[in-house]
Amino acid sequence: MPVLTSSDRLAPKSMLRHRPIDPTFNVVERPRVPRASRTQTHKPSPAITVPIDVPIWKHTGKSQIQWRHHLLIVGIGVGMGFAVLMVLMGQLLLGWLGTTMDDLHYGRPRTSQVDAVVGHNDSVAHPSHFIALNLRGQIEVIEFPAGDAAHAKIYLGPHLYGSGADLVPVTLQFIDSHHDHHPAMVVQVQGEQIVFHNLQGAFHAPPVNQ
Repeated sequence: MPVLTSSDRLAPKSMLRHRPIDPTFNVVERPRVPRASRTQTHKPSPAITVPIDVPIWKHTGKSQIQWRHHLLIVGIGVGMGFAVLMVLMGQLLLGWLGTTMDDLHYGRPRTSQVDAVVGHNDSVAHPSHFIALNLRGQIEVIEFPAGDAAHAKIYLGPHLYGSGADLVPVTLQFIDSHHDHHPAMVVQVQGEQIVFHNLQGAFHAPPVNQ
């Protein structure tokens, strides 16, 4: 096996780096070629515009029908509200007219008067005078026999309750059903009739159970 001697050993590269170069030796340097990555410049790619289809709103027949339907409902609602308002106003107007007419005819408190011959020392020339009165809901009848206030008599009728009870008119009527010249006194109030019988020179209220 061959053995390398000291003269045959390779010199280290560190020694070759500092080896003097012959001045007559021409070193030819290769032309530098720029790298492709450095020569190319990245230019921004032009923006590509893509046309976008914008939907155009069109008035369809369905929306028009819905609009007409809603308008019809609103019109019906307004008409019904107006009709209810007119009914309420009509009721208030009729109530006001009725109260005004009663004020003109019966005054306040509600009062009515009538003359009648009832057989209490009276006659056609000197009839008895009657005043029917609604005093805060209490019905009262005052009799002046033959027009004489010194012998006045007071008869109590029913007591009315509720709102406007003091504004209810009261009237009188005399009916001689037995033809004995002693007619009964009928008190008319709120569509009801209370009969006072004419007995022994005075009127008597009916029993409570009648």
